[in-house]
Amino acid sequence: MERRFVMTKTYRKITIGAVMVSLPLLLWSFSEDLFQISKNLDVFTAVYKEINVNYVDEVNPAKLVKTGVDAMLDNLDPYTEFVPESEIEDYKLKYVSTQYGGIGASIFSKEKRTLISEVAEGFPAQKADVRAGDEILKINDIDLSSKNGDQVSQLLKGSKGSPIKLLLKREGSASPIEKNLIRDEIKQPNVSYFGMVDGNMGYIKLDKFLENSGDEVTNALVTLKKNNPNGIILDLRSNGGGILQEAVKIVNLFVAKDVEVVSQKGKVREKNYTYKTFNNPIEPNLPLVVLVNNHSASASEIVAGSLQDLDRAVIIGQRSYGKGLVQQTFNLPFNSLVKITIAKYYTPSGRCIQSLDYTHRKDDGSVERVADSVMHEFKTKDGRSVYDGSAIYPDMVVKQERFANITQSLVSKLLVFNYATQYRNAHSQLAPAKTFALSDADFADFTKYLSKKDYSYSNPSEKVLKELKNAATKDEEFAQIKPEFEALQAKLASAKANDLDQHKAEIKQILENEISSRYYYDKGRYECHFKYDKELAQAVKTMQDKALVASILKGEGNYKIIGKPSIAIAAAKAANKNEN
Repeated sequence: MERRFVMTKTYRKITIGAVMVSLPLLLWSFSEDLFQISKNLDVFTAVYKEINVNYVDEVNPAKLVKTGVDAMLDNLDPYTEFVPESEIEDYKLKYVSTQYGGIGASIFSKEKRTLISEVAEGFPAQKADVRAGDEILKINDIDLSSKNGDQVSQLLKGSKGSPIKLLLKREGSASPIEKNLIRDEIKQPNVSYFGMVDGNMGYIKLDKFLENSGDEVTNALVTLKKNNPNGIILDLRSNGGGILQEAVKIVNLFVAKDVEVVSQKGKVREKNYTYKTFNNPIEPNLPLVVLVNNHSASASEIVAGSLQDLDRAVIIGQRSYGKGLVQQTFNLPFNSLVKITIAKYYTPSGRCIQSLDYTHRKDDGSVERVADSVMHEFKTKDGRSVYDGSAIYPDMVVKQERFANITQSLVSKLLVFNYATQYRNAHSQLAPAKTFALSDADFADFTKYLSKKDYSYSNPSEKVLKELKNAATKDEEFAQIKPEFEALQAKLASAKANDLDQHKAEIKQILENEISSRYYYDKGRYECHFKYDKELAQAVKTMQDKALVASILKGEGNYKIIGKPSIAIAAAKAANKNEN
């Protein structure tokens, strides 16, 4: 006991001495940091002043500061950003709440024309029969021929209850159409669709994690439960994330109270925090599937990762994006703000799923993925193996199919969009979206429509052939292979001529989707696509097999290890190759 006391006493003396030595060092370091900050601010201010006073041409002071600040933040990560006063409203729409005064229509500009791209159901544009494909000529008698998309968007927005007059050009109409509308409060929902799908499964499509997304998912779940579903499918594909707290609320719908969902850890200790569920769950027992793809990020990965770590849901689809960083906004003078990455987040198993290493950039400034050699293994609640540094790897991988080059060309050149506009103006009614199918006669009509259109594109084989010609020409050997080259080129051209027929199925799929949206809006897009959705079909099939769900969540057989680095990286390379 005595020795123990002496040792403790000695230890305390050493500790106090160490503190006394280190305190001046800390104070010196802090003072040095303050000096460097003050010095650099003085230098920046002096440069800014001299440029404004002496530069040969007029400069925009606000733009100059924005450029300088952006350059300062550029070497950090793409999520740390400065938002000047002029961009605050757009920032709020993107990251906080999609609520504004307007007519409920999306637009795009093409060759100095402003076209309606989509109309939201239940809002002024739809009620006034404004249609996708309509060209807006004037807004409140203001000609739009010299306006860009942002300027037109500002003209469409306004306070709730204010009048707005549109002059539209519609295909098939001899003269322009005038529409008088009253602006309304437009709120784009976080949950864009929910309903029952095959197998008596409840389906919820969550597009973003902005304000009230937790409440919207709750309301959808409560409504679906009235149908006594056999399982729930939460679709987070292409959901780029949003507010962390909303992700916690959504996990809480399926997980018991007082369970850790996610923790954030950063340089400032006061900002370290562990988020736990705080309510009793609405549905703790029904089979649950979460759909993800490589555009599911941030809050989407918190939901998918925590439900995977807690062995509560089966994750289906493709590997997610891999954003494991947390941002916080700080108000600045003159109604501007800065959004700064303050922490990394960790799922319940302890893993951080951040996949790009912004801290260790290459000499050219580029960023690489976290090396598999530094990835660590973590365990889920029931002992399955998961890994950090590699996003959320699904329990069941469904290969993402890519559309053929001809299909991509038809979409990008707006030929599918324009044909759907023509179809809508020629047909007043359409079969229900779930059952609508484009007939062979309709497809033949589309082929005829394309006969006078330019939808040129290059196939991978044509690109390889072009590279071969360039290489052979460079080596002065092309003359020797010219006959064979031209013969092969002719065969490729002949095969390409059949691309419309060869890829008829996927082109019909795209056409059906676009046409359905002209009659049934967003809801029509989803319901028309269900019959082609392979990830959704896999989710239904999986949940219908209760033994399989139990086997996955218990980690039996091949489901014991999820996304082992060598496997995950090989899959990612294959996915990138397919995408390219």
